[in-house]
This record gives sequence, C-alpha cells and structure tokens, in this order.
Amino acid sequence: MLIFSLAAVLLSVTAFGPVITLPMLAGVVGSVLAIILLFRTKLRKQANWVVIDGSNVLYWNNDKPDLDSVRIVIDELISEGLEPVIWFDANIGYLVADRYLDPAKLSKALRFPARRIWVAPKGTPADPLLITDAQKLNARIVSNDRYRDWEQQFPNISQKDVFVRGKIKDNRVEFR
Repeated sequence: MLIFSLAAVLLSVTAFGPVITLPMLAGVVGSVLAIILLFRTKLRKQANWVVIDGSNVLYWNNDKPDLDSVRIVIDELISEGLEPVIWFDANIGYLVADRYLDPAKLSKALRFPARRIWVAPKGTPADPLLITDAQKLNARIVSNDRYRDWEQQFPNISQKDVFVRGKIKDNRVEFR
C-alpha cells in the first residue's frame, strides 16, 4: 500500500508538477495510512497463547465432567495475561448436555469467543489436533494428559515445559 501510494504521488508530480491533484491527494492519504498501519503492527503486543485440552480440564474438579471447570481455568489464564484456545473431543456435548455441542453453543456456555473453541470431528481424537495447534502457536498445553500415545509423532511433548498441569479445588485453579 505504501509503495503504491508513493508511486501515485511521484506520478502526479511527474505528470502535473507540484500541483495538488486528486491522484497526489490520494497518494498522500494512502501513504499516511500505510505508515500508521506499519507502526500499529510493530507496536502490537505479541499474543501469549496457551492451548487448553478442554476434554481433560473438564474433569479437574472431583473427576466429574463440568464446563465450569473449563470456565474457571479460562478465567485464570486470562487473568495471567494469556490468550487461551480450547480443544474438545467430539463427544463433549454428550458428556455435559446429552447432545452435540458445536463451538457456538460451547461459546455461550463458557462465555468465551467461539473463534477460539475447537471441537474435533467425530471419530478423530482432539489430541493430535491440539498438539499441532500448540506447536503452530508456540504455546504451552494446559492438561494433565501426558499424550504418551503421541510421543512418536510429536517428540517435543516429552519436554516438561510444554505442559501446564493442575486441578481445581474450592473453585480455584491450582497450577503445577
């Protein structure tokens, strides 16, 4: 955008001289906007992502499936300045609501944006999907699962710093 805008100004000056013309005005406005966008992009804080294994965190409070457990963990992570992404297995709805729940319905229940909630397709485990997502985002994984079935495909998950483990006690998250 900046290059095209500057080119418009240059062409206007070359063709008409240092006279204010519509192409020159458009080029100047475009250049200013492009510079603002460049600075805004450079100044934007880099997101600190964390991927939540929702199907695991679901059981963090008394080993019973409860979306409130996930909500409590989301709130705590956000309060720590992290940007959560949540993955669930396809059966999440049947565990908590006796019906299929898509990201939009889970969004309402969790009071969290649907664009950051993922449900694995039926018959596909969420584990490899969330591990891949965590790798792309350079994020840690919130889960007590050790993902031993996936160590060969994802060797980095054997590193201890990949995971944030925890539990919920008295409606408070205790991360380990």
